[in-house]
Amino acid sequence: MSRHNRPPLSLKHIAKYMKGKESRTCVIVGSVLDDPRLINAPENLQLVALRVSETARARIEAAGGKVLTLDQFAVQNPTGANTVLLRGKKTARESYKHFGKAPGSKNSHARPYVRSHGRKFEKARGRR
Repeated sequence: MSRHNRPPLSLKHIAKYMKGKESRTCVIVGSVLDDPRLINAPENLQLVALRVSETARARIEAAGGKVLTLDQFAVQNPTGANTVLLRGKKTARESYKHFGKAPGSKNSHARPYVRSHGRKFEKARGRR
């Protein structure tokens, strides 16, 4: 699966979406990253992901949770019952910021593809 279809997800978002679903297993086809803004990691969280950062894994396990890979989970629960499938925001990647109306046109928020970022480039005539 391409990286485009495996967007990362932070612990903060997992805690938000798993509130009230503590008995279910959270499955993420992508990376799970730590979020320092989250003060307390969710307790007894069962997480299944392709990749989990070291700090996120440590915080989940310290809170009494369990982290598995997709292979381990497939052996343990072949039907995939009682799970919640989550994914991160696909359009958060920088390449998506270039899509949309042409840069410079009215009401466009697209970023231009520029090679140089100096005083004379993309800031000169017609921009001031």
